[in-house]
Amino acid sequence: MNAMKRYLYDGTADGLFSAISWILEEEADPEKVILAEREQTLFEDGFFINTNVAQAELLFTRLRNCAPDAAYSIYMFILAEKCGMESSLLHYISLVFRHGDKVSGYLTHPAVRDIVSIAKKAGRELHRMKGLLRFEKLQDGAYLAKMEPDHNIIQPLASYFRTRLRAQHWFLYDVKRRTAAQWSRGVLQFGTIEQFITPALSEDEKKVQLLWQTFFKTIAISDRKNPRLQKSNMPMKYWKYLTEKQGD
Repeated sequence: MNAMKRYLYDGTADGLFSAISWILEEEADPEKVILAEREQTLFEDGFFINTNVAQAELLFTRLRNCAPDAAYSIYMFILAEKCGMESSLLHYISLVFRHGDKVSGYLTHPAVRDIVSIAKKAGRELHRMKGLLRFEKLQDGAYLAKMEPDHNIIQPLASYFRTRLRAQHWFLYDVKRRTAAQWSRGVLQFGTIEQFITPALSEDEKKVQLLWQTFFKTIAISDRKNPRLQKSNMPMKYWKYLTEKQGD
């Protein structure tokens, strides 16, 4: 029995997609191939594939054209930042080009099952954060929302708020990854924050937060309090940045 061929890439998203594109063109059966991130060790086994940004972009364009639903699943999977699943993604994309969006029905295939389930987890968190984010007004008039999501969803989340808070100047800040998105004067920008100092809240924001906390506690019916159900609907890991949960 022949050993499976092993290919390596540089660890970047562009490197991953350009490697997958190269393998799909050069290998007759991609499911008999292993793809992994290069570890830079002396005796590492495998053929290294150089990154080609244009080739990576072309692959994703082809995916969007032939199977938009599968392409979205792949996008959400990448945002999940799961390590060691490059081979699963390679095999999944190979199946997408054979079956199109019908690939989601092949959940008995391990690669399809893995990619789809992880993509759904990232998608659920993205949907949840759209309702849980709390923007605070700063002294300079801008608004800031902080978060610590499990998945790297700042880009689709910022795109969502770009269409809903067009008139405001706002920031999203991912505390866990130290990355930020800024919307100002019709331009959306992303960047990395090396050192972040929490800006002071405006006096109006402090008053609004106090009123909201009072309102939230006032409407609560103590006899119907169900902490287990509350934690199920809104996991405690999100409470840190919810105004109404401060002081609990």
